[in-house]
Amino acid sequence: MPQGNGSSTDWARDDRPVVSLVTPAYNEEAILTENLGILCSYMESLEDRFRWELVIVDDGSRDRTAELADAFAEDRENVRVVHHRVNLGLGRALRTAFEHCRGEYVVTFDVDLSYTPDHIERLLERILDSGASVVVASPYMAGGSVANVPLKRLLASRWANRLLSVATTARISTLTGMVRVYSAELLRRLDPRATGMEINPEIIYKAVLLRERIEEIPARLEWRPAKPREPAAQGSSAQRSSSMKMARQTASVLMSGFLFRPVTLLVAPGILILLFAVYVNAWMLVHFLGEYLALPGEMWIFDRASAAVEAAFRQFPHTFVVGGIALMLGVQMIGLGVLALQARAYFEELFHLGTTIHGHSRRDRWEDPGVERRSGPR
Repeated sequence: MPQGNGSSTDWARDDRPVVSLVTPAYNEEAILTENLGILCSYMESLEDRFRWELVIVDDGSRDRTAELADAFAEDRENVRVVHHRVNLGLGRALRTAFEHCRGEYVVTFDVDLSYTPDHIERLLERILDSGASVVVASPYMAGGSVANVPLKRLLASRWANRLLSVATTARISTLTGMVRVYSAELLRRLDPRATGMEINPEIIYKAVLLRERIEEIPARLEWRPAKPREPAAQGSSAQRSSSMKMARQTASVLMSGFLFRPVTLLVAPGILILLFAVYVNAWMLVHFLGEYLALPGEMWIFDRASAAVEAAFRQFPHTFVVGGIALMLGVQMIGLGVLALQARAYFEELFHLGTTIHGHSRRDRWEDPGVERRSGPR
């Protein structure tokens, strides 16, 4: 049984919800100790309402992040550090953290504090009041705001989230952001596979498939100036550089949008292209009929038609070429979209089955009295 401040009996009788705060870290030595202290101080201010633990995942950092994280956790029984020997990506870091969380609610948070700590309380209040399974901190919804983010990244992020918002039925404005709170029950049912930043839309997608309730709160995203020891500070820019590779992230967003709703990227564009092909081919038919009627009536019908096609093509070759290509492309995209929709239907059936089995397996393992429980939240 986890031990807090007091006896195991007192801990068991404590009805405050347990919160696991997760902070992945990669090469964050310049800000780690200070920001972890800020987060812990903030969580201590909530102890009249919540018990809590902090799970830090050092994702194969090449600086002193691992050493500083271990030193920070040394005298704090509710702070734990998990290490990756090499950098495995945000998705793997979060999946590792989820395996080590023991709270009823799991808050994922950026260690750079680009979202201020008060978002944590607001997220927890919403998930407790609404009974949702996921609550997202959203700078792109009404009431949210963004500051100090480079314009190129901001535009890419906004359009990426708009695409994903259209593709999913969750009606969430920010699907790529990490700052969220999850119910632990949902995380025990899910089995995320992503290793990079695409884990954030993946979890939303799978929660939608399970018909889970997803909500969002207005948030303020503000990039912080780089600390002097950070590599970004050695250049001319004072802004914190992004670790995201734009091309890779764009491809990831497009793939996520396709997974959410194949009709968005295949069927709908295919229908538009097919309508364009009908318009172009209608003009091709007009040209053909004009040439056909201009030919002598005594010609054999097939010879007359062949001559009309030849004459029309000679005068308007672009109409035939564009109309033919558009027709083939539109039909192919619609066909692929139908196949993708069928594949998605099969995937959803398998996903529901696999999630049920996975959830029962995790629950049985968690409730097994033989499983060792290490010291727990305050």
